Amino acid sequence: MPHRSAVPLALLAIVASITAWSAAAIAQAPARRPPNIVVILADDLGYGDLGVQGCRDVATPHIDSIAADGVRFTDGYVTCPVCAPTRAGLLTGRYQQRFGLELNPGPEASAAANYGLPRDQPTLAERLRAGTGDLHWATGMVGKWHLGYQRELQPMSRGFESFFGFLSGANDYLKARESTPILRGFEPVEETDYLTTAFAREAVAFIDAHHERPFFLYVPFNAVHAPLQARDEDRARFPDVTAPKRLTYAAMLAALDDAVGAILGALAEHGLEKDTLVVFLSDNGGPTQQTTSRNDPLRGVKGQVFEGGIRIPFLMRWPGTLPAGRVEHRPVISLDVVPTVLAAAGVPVRDGPDLDGVDLLPFLTGPRDDRPHETLFWRFGAQSAVRHGDLKLVRRDDTTALFDLAADIGEAHDLAAERPDDVAALSEAFAAWETGTMAARWVRSARARQGGQPAPARPRNLDALENGFDRLDRDGDGRLSREEAARYPRLFRQLDADGDGFLTRDELRRRDQAR
Repeated sequence: MPHRSAVPLALLAIVASITAWSAAAIAQAPARRPPNIVVILADDLGYGDLGVQGCRDVATPHIDSIAADGVRFTDGYVTCPVCAPTRAGLLTGRYQQRFGLELNPGPEASAAANYGLPRDQPTLAERLRAGTGDLHWATGMVGKWHLGYQRELQPMSRGFESFFGFLSGANDYLKARESTPILRGFEPVEETDYLTTAFAREAVAFIDAHHERPFFLYVPFNAVHAPLQARDEDRARFPDVTAPKRLTYAAMLAALDDAVGAILGALAEHGLEKDTLVVFLSDNGGPTQQTTSRNDPLRGVKGQVFEGGIRIPFLMRWPGTLPAGRVEHRPVISLDVVPTVLAAAGVPVRDGPDLDGVDLLPFLTGPRDDRPHETLFWRFGAQSAVRHGDLKLVRRDDTTALFDLAADIGEAHDLAAERPDDVAALSEAFAAWETGTMAARWVRSARARQGGQPAPARPRNLDALENGFDRLDRDGDGRLSREEAARYPRLFRQLDADGDGFLTRDELRRRDQAR
């Protein structure tokens, strides 16, 4: 009998030894470092502008690869149909109407002195740096800011340790505008590369410098925002595109895709693909008439709360964690980027205002089969919209329309008259949401920057010309010809300072600064 119990006892001893060794090894093993985060934001890229979204005349293989290796959201939204407000929502994870950044500020020369993302609204960079204890995140930004001009509101004061880019809403690609210099940190620098390529160069340099520790890299390109400017070698890639405006846009989009490819290539070179969460999206829909961007099959364009203004290309990749090649139809919104990143990084959401976005990881990795959001809201001046399930209510000026997006993605059939109960229910939901918002703190106007005092009298129609610049610029070259500004002949003569027959934004700004 004794020898029968010896084997179990020996096995128990071995198991106990292995268990003790395993526990010690686990205790001594370093914790897995959190993933790197790369958020790439395109500017004015339309819903149908990518190959993976249906574009046929411009190949975008590098951007498309993010979808192939990860998730493509068919119903991905941003919080506003124009530049600055949507960036405020993206970086804070909160509806920007909660803190008054609802509208674009206008040119720097006429923006309020205190315009910008309020200091009490932490950015994703600030949350990462504050919430990881002894772990130090490298945080860098390359590209277009558009969330404040004063030093205390610039990227280096909002959680980013390095910054290369510009502060305003647009810039030239071949040579930076005098009024919108390229900055490194807080200091202006000369830049000779094509701007999209320069931003890719700087993003790659950031990855090269920080690949050995967790980093957050935010790359908001200004491509493919007007003005339409491209290199000859990029135009030469499209011999079958004959329309001049479309040719230039195609070349700009190809350069953007190359830039994204350079960033993805840097991650691969350092073996970081499985250790990096990459998010790609656009800041709003495309301004089709101005640039030839495409929002197919959606109705509307940049500046509108129809789907074409707010539904955008939205891609996410994290190999080994997120499924590859997944097409996700549940609605998501740019507000979800902050909580998703924080969850991936292991950073608790404890300090600061509550977030409106949700962590998407449980919805993409299995546990959650419900919708991340049942209801989404938009307000942009006189326009508003609410999506609940597949129903969407749109208000523009004095008109109200109801659409069933599941059956009518192009918002062609107004159901408001047929379904008044749904109109009432969505209106009530919007009113309830609106109680948690505030009126726009900064309204584009003719007020001087210093002190917010009323500016001296402006030439008649100057506001109309300034506010309508993008619409009037039919060829998208960033300047107005006499024909494009034909409604304002006297004002055109007054403002065309160099007499070259074209009116630029710089000439408009200089007129403001001279008053």
